[in-house]
Amino acid sequence: MNDQHVTERAVFHSVDAATGEAFGPGFAVDDAAAVDAACAAADAAFDVYRATDAGARAAFLERIGEEIVGIGDDLIVTAMRESGLPRARLEGERGRTVGQLKMFAGVLRTGAWQGVRIDPALPDRQPLPRPDLRLRMVPLGPVAVFGASNFPLAFSTAGGDTAAALAAGCPVVVKGHPAHPATGALVADAIRRAVAASGLPEGVFGHLVGPGNDLGSALVKDPRITAVGFTGSRAGGLALVRLAQARDVPIPVYAEMSSINPVLLLPEALRSRGAALGTAFVGSLTMGAGQFCTNPGIVLAIEGEGLDSFMTAAAEALAGANAATMLTGGIKTAYESGVTHLAQHDAVETVARGCAPCGTGEAQAALFATGAKQFLADSALGNEVFGASSLLVRCADEQELRSVLGALEGQLTATVQMDDGDTDLAARLLPLLERKAGRILANGWPTGVEVAHAMVHGGPFPATSDGRTTSVGSLAIDRFLRPVSYQNLPAALLPASVRDDTAVPRMVDGVFTR
Repeated sequence: MNDQHVTERAVFHSVDAATGEAFGPGFAVDDAAAVDAACAAADAAFDVYRATDAGARAAFLERIGEEIVGIGDDLIVTAMRESGLPRARLEGERGRTVGQLKMFAGVLRTGAWQGVRIDPALPDRQPLPRPDLRLRMVPLGPVAVFGASNFPLAFSTAGGDTAAALAAGCPVVVKGHPAHPATGALVADAIRRAVAASGLPEGVFGHLVGPGNDLGSALVKDPRITAVGFTGSRAGGLALVRLAQARDVPIPVYAEMSSINPVLLLPEALRSRGAALGTAFVGSLTMGAGQFCTNPGIVLAIEGEGLDSFMTAAAEALAGANAATMLTGGIKTAYESGVTHLAQHDAVETVARGCAPCGTGEAQAALFATGAKQFLADSALGNEVFGASSLLVRCADEQELRSVLGALEGQLTATVQMDDGDTDLAARLLPLLERKAGRILANGWPTGVEVAHAMVHGGPFPATSDGRTTSVGSLAIDRFLRPVSYQNLPAALLPASVRDDTAVPRMVDGVFTR
């Protein structure tokens, strides 16, 4: 952006998360013309980019990672100020961002992502011959990606959605999150350097910035965009879904939205280690000021020995938990509104509060409790409170526990704390948990999402807008691919991956082979 653009268009600034004060140079708000230009460039780049071989795309992804690392400490310091997140967290997030890019580079080199299937012709089959059929996955086209507030690196400009779409062969246009424009600009410049160094068209990557909703709406409505990746609130995700479905040509929106991630404390685990569980739970609850989409926002337990120990230990740990800076003033306001609603609810008791805030951007952790009958009587008690707040629901028996689970919406995660004596109960609950969540944990805590091939970071609505998909792990690439079948094409016309002499993993006549 040049100075002329800055003076001609509206300007917004970075905001210090701790103080709420604006700082740094202004960023020109991109307008409809900028959206049109970015989408036109992405569309023009698509055929060239999709035709690059997997090895070249893999090297490009790795180069992006190198360029991000090359920014150095300036990236971490900038993200710290804009997000209020600590250095160690952001350094780990930078490593995760680079790790995701490397993972997708590895996926590309295996060739399995192409999903090749071949059914050879059977000309003598009776009563009808079978044609020669060959299938592969191809990229959808330009993808719009919305940066997330709570992960300024790993779920934003060069985050998992961007990495997956680029790996699939799709140009990406990112709508940077307005809470960290300077961080996003540093990363966007790194990606542009990687595009140039890899000899790719400029339109392979675009970056748009602005604080309002109009920019994102224009991006989703542009007819050249073929899919959307989003991480954020339910209201924001559903707004994008509505826009995408109202287009002349509807497109998929892969939105990760709302989850309270139930933690089940089974009886034997409570009896043997209730106090330890209480302390560990608070560690998960308050991590990162509770600003994780996998934060344990609800705890379910059957009344009995050990629950009091859990409550006492959790209350003590929470009382000593320092108030923490939240990502933005808007997120803090929404958190405090949710906590106030619970604190004033007639059927809810306040178990403990964390240390009082000292700074402008800080918020106080909270733990509340209610009974199963009261919870079932008011569906609003199951609403997400984004931050370090959780609600314990006491259940009289297994049936009440099952009733509460059945009343929950779709979730990213469900966690079971269990000992050997809880195995039978856990087995009975597992089918219900599978219906509710995309990831089921035993004897762990939901915060922390491993970037791995078998990871699912998704779940039934409203955890995501499409519960068949994941935004983390190598399976995330599938969101930006579609199948094409080739029937009786001459060998000279066949794409390389579906030819007989190409060493790509494939299924031949129903049998998988390498």
